Amino acid sequence: MVFGIFETLTCACLVLLLGFYIVKNVKFFRDYNIPEPVVGGFLVAALLYFSHYFFGWSFQFESSLQTSMMLIFFSSIGLSADFAKLKQGGKPLLVFIGVTGLFIFVQDLFGISIAKLVGLDPSYGLIAGSITLTGGHGTGAAWAEDLTNNFHIEGAMELAMACATYGLVMGGIIGGPVANYLLKKNKIQPLANPETGDMPLVETFENPESKRRMNVHNVIETLTMLAICVSVGQLLYEAMRGTHLELPNFVWSLLIGVIIRNTLAHTTKYIVNDHAVDVLGNVGLYLFLTVALMSLQLWQLSGLASQVLIILLLQTVMMVFFAIFVTYRVMGSNYDAIVLSAGHCGFGLGATPTAIANMQAVTHRFGPSHKAFLIVPMVGAFFVDIINNVVIKLYVAFLSM
Repeated sequence: MVFGIFETLTCACLVLLLGFYIVKNVKFFRDYNIPEPVVGGFLVAALLYFSHYFFGWSFQFESSLQTSMMLIFFSSIGLSADFAKLKQGGKPLLVFIGVTGLFIFVQDLFGISIAKLVGLDPSYGLIAGSITLTGGHGTGAAWAEDLTNNFHIEGAMELAMACATYGLVMGGIIGGPVANYLLKKNKIQPLANPETGDMPLVETFENPESKRRMNVHNVIETLTMLAICVSVGQLLYEAMRGTHLELPNFVWSLLIGVIIRNTLAHTTKYIVNDHAVDVLGNVGLYLFLTVALMSLQLWQLSGLASQVLIILLLQTVMMVFFAIFVTYRVMGSNYDAIVLSAGHCGFGLGATPTAIANMQAVTHRFGPSHKAFLIVPMVGAFFVDIINNVVIKLYVAFLSM
């Protein structure tokens, strides 16, 4: 069954509301800070898997909605990036870039080592490493052909998509429990009562339910800026394809957002309505994750060889230990470091939107972390792709020797 864009939007909204309802009424999901889109999306993906397995039914959702929501989300990140605020990132931003680079190097080294131990070609460790886990579906698809040509891996594309699917799910699942462990260790209590719904008033992405004045005028202004970011970003993406300046389309949208925000801030008296940006950006984030997860073809995972599944499971364990013993400690062993660790789990196995959702699930209950929401979007959306591609090329060159 094929769903058009309107049917897909309707399904995504219903699934997201289901996720909100489940998290609100099931203490386990609240205690372990599992994001609502992950709960609702994965539940529906599981139901669709069983319908495919027992009845042979298949469902296809409109992918353009997922892509559009992703671009809106990253555009909103750019529109929120005031250079005056970015300066506050300073040393912690550079440190987190270093932590991210170290993790990517370790992730591939770990994957290659486990692949050798279970009797696979080391190149399988790259596929079940940063190519698909840190890189996601896009990087996995981009490298599948090269790995097939260089290492003669059969079914590299299918394997890459399966590994990326696993990572997207697990990235949204483990971030909350990691944060929960660190919060208990530091005896940090929620600033809000989830039973009554009395949540703290927090601005920006830390708490998508924060309340500030919005009206039709500033919403339309914000929509206009988001539309410009998406359209101009897409034009630049197409223009730069095949050149040394080729970047993912969402990175271009983010950069255009940064330019618009700071040009307006330094050349005019216009003030961007941050609340409108945050609300619309969060709508894009939640819908993107929901469509991405409910569109997962989980039967792809059943085709994973047992050796590759072992690599992925051990990669998950390694991510948990790295977040707790490296990311948390290097970033300061404080509340900001806890939120950063939850975010690192999100894009270390899944994607930047998953990282943001993980962090929101924590800050919604325990209070804001301006440092984390300043650092993670920029690192996860931009620097991580550059570092990842450099590390992958180094390992590919090494394995080809």
